[in-house]
Amino acid sequence: MTRSPDERPTLEDVAAFAGVSRSTASRALNGDANVSTRAKDAVLTAARDLGYSPNQAARSLVTRRTGAVAVVLSEPEELVLGDPYRIAVMRAAYRELAAAGSQMILMFNDGREDHARTLNFLEGGHVDGALVFAPHRSDPLPRALRLLRLPIVFGGPAGNLSRGVYVVDFDNSDGARQAVEHLLRSGRRRIATVAGPQDQTAAVHRLAGWRETLSAAGLDPAGLSEEADFTLDGGRAAMARLLERVPDLDGVFVASDLMAAGALRALSAAGRRVPGDVAVIGFDDHPALAATMDPPLTTLHQDPASQVQHMVATLQALLAGEAVRPQRQVLPVSMTVRESA
Repeated sequence: MTRSPDERPTLEDVAAFAGVSRSTASRALNGDANVSTRAKDAVLTAARDLGYSPNQAARSLVTRRTGAVAVVLSEPEELVLGDPYRIAVMRAAYRELAAAGSQMILMFNDGREDHARTLNFLEGGHVDGALVFAPHRSDPLPRALRLLRLPIVFGGPAGNLSRGVYVVDFDNSDGARQAVEHLLRSGRRRIATVAGPQDQTAAVHRLAGWRETLSAAGLDPAGLSEEADFTLDGGRAAMARLLERVPDLDGVFVASDLMAAGALRALSAAGRRVPGDVAVIGFDDHPALAATMDPPLTTLHQDPASQVQHMVATLQALLAGEAVRPQRQVLPVSMTVRESA
C-alpha cells in the first residue's frame, strides 16, 4: 500500500487493511484478551506495514483541536460536591486549563449507568483529551478509556490499572509515615487511625503507611484502625467506635481533613481534650477547612494545583505528539503543623 510522506495512517486504515472492524482493531492494539489470535495478528501486521502506532491518534489531534478538555470525576455527584478537596481539584483544573488556552468540560461519572454516556461523549470528537479522577479500584471506566483514541491522564490511581496509563499521584504512604512519626516524637504510643474506604488505592496506601510505621517502632497496630467513607459523619462515627474499643488511645491519624473534622466532634462529645488527651492529624490541608477547625488541624499537605499542573503538562505533551512513555508520577506531601498535634 503506497502512502505519501505527509499522509499518516489512521486506525480506520489499520482496520481496513486487516479486514476487521475499527473497534476490533482498537481492542487488538490495546491487548484485549477477548480478541482472537488470528484477528490480533492481522491487526498487528497491518499496523507494522502501515507504520501506525497508538501515539498517532494523539498526533492527529494537533491539526483538529476542539480547544476543550474534559475533567471526569468518576464518583457520585453528591460525594464530589461535598468534598472540599475535590472542589479544590476542580478549581485548580479550571485555572490550569484556562492558562493553557483550553476550555474545561466537567463530567460526573456516577456509576455504571453513566459509563456509556461518558465514553460516547469522549469518543465523539468533543474534546482534545481528558483529565480523569477514578479512585475506586473496582471502577471499570479506566480500562474502557484505554480503548479510546484520546489522550487520557489520571489524577491518582487509574482504577486497578498499573501499566499503560499516565498517572499523577501523591505519596500517600509516606504521608502516613510522617504523621505517625510526628505523633511518636510527641510521646504518643497508642496511635489509632481512621482509614478511608479500602476500595480506594489512596486510602489503602495511607492505611499501609500507618501500619508499617507503627510496626517499625515496635508497636502493635492490631485493633487500632476503623474504616470510614471520607465524609464528616463517617469520621465522627469511626472515631466514636475507636474510643469505645480503645479508650486509652492518645493519638489518631485521620486519612482526610473532612473525616478529621468529624473525629474532632466525636472527641469533644466524649470529653477528650485535643491535643492534651488525644493528638489528631489529618490529610489534605484544605485551606478553608484545616486552619478553621477547633483546634486548627495539623495535617499532611498535598497540592491539587501541582497535581493538575503536572497532568495538564503531560496531556499537552501527548497532544503535541511527543513520545511520552506511560508512567506514574509521584508528588511529595509535607506536614503542616498546627495546634491539634
